[in-house]
Amino acid sequence: MIGHKAKTVLLVSGMSGGGKTTALKTLEDLGWEVVDNLPLSLLDRLMDTPLATQDGQDRDRPLAIGIDARTRGFNAAAIVQRIKYLKERENWDIETLYLDCAGAELERRYDETRRRHPLAQDRPAADGIARERELTEPLRRWAGQVIDTTAMTSNDLQRAIRERYGRDLEGRTVLTILSFGYSRGMPRNADLVFDMRYLRNPHWDPLLRPKTGQEADVAAYIAEDPAYEESLAQIETLLSTLLPRYQAQGKSYVTIAFGCTGGRHRSVHVAERVARYLRQAGFSPTVLHRNMESTPHNGLEKDSGVQPQENRDVIS
Repeated sequence: MIGHKAKTVLLVSGMSGGGKTTALKTLEDLGWEVVDNLPLSLLDRLMDTPLATQDGQDRDRPLAIGIDARTRGFNAAAIVQRIKYLKERENWDIETLYLDCAGAELERRYDETRRRHPLAQDRPAADGIARERELTEPLRRWAGQVIDTTAMTSNDLQRAIRERYGRDLEGRTVLTILSFGYSRGMPRNADLVFDMRYLRNPHWDPLLRPKTGQEADVAAYIAEDPAYEESLAQIETLLSTLLPRYQAQGKSYVTIAFGCTGGRHRSVHVAERVARYLRQAGFSPTVLHRNMESTPHNGLEKDSGVQPQENRDVIS
């Protein structure tokens, strides 16, 4: 029988080069106890050991354990079985985070840092990446949270970790509202995506183009679209119906993304509006604007092939 149980145990795994070190360092900064690449034969001993406390201050300090294909005795299927046992038989609160990344991006990172892949010391990095993906696949399938870091910077990943694990949100769904530009790629971790390119586009007004959807005159311009109020009200009603259902089903994280062509005007404004609505409805969303600071570019706005004309709304 395990004497002391940590409030939360997070197993952090994934592809080498996918961001595990960054994630663990961020968790440590957030006050987590962090252990990396512990031999699996010592895992039970670690979890049986009471946390060091000082006047009871650290009794509920969460524990993060880094595990990947380099870990001595690594066996993904055995780890999954052990997690199931500890959750079901020993009543441990264990979560699993898997950090994924596209193979081409991992190759670029290894080339940039001139490091050798740990599973391909004398072969191309692509060989090690393929082998590691095969070895860790059971953990990826089991993981309660998967973060794809392909398009993320180190700062992006730190922010994502802080949002997910930096606050005591036990029993609540962590809600993120994201704006983005289709011309700069789809978000990889969104649960719901709404396309705002049907709304009139402030980009074609020279006075509004340098501004963003956070400014009042841009918001007013977008709101003049005949479809604006009815469509946004329907989206808000849909979200107010879905979000409690997600929470009731135990979904820990929900990301709702709003996209327009460049990611600076329509998607930003709608994200801010919907976030205000959800706050009034009792939710606590975090708002992120992925491309709001990107430079305006006419070429990006001509995805429909329709040229803007004076006094005419253009859907880009």
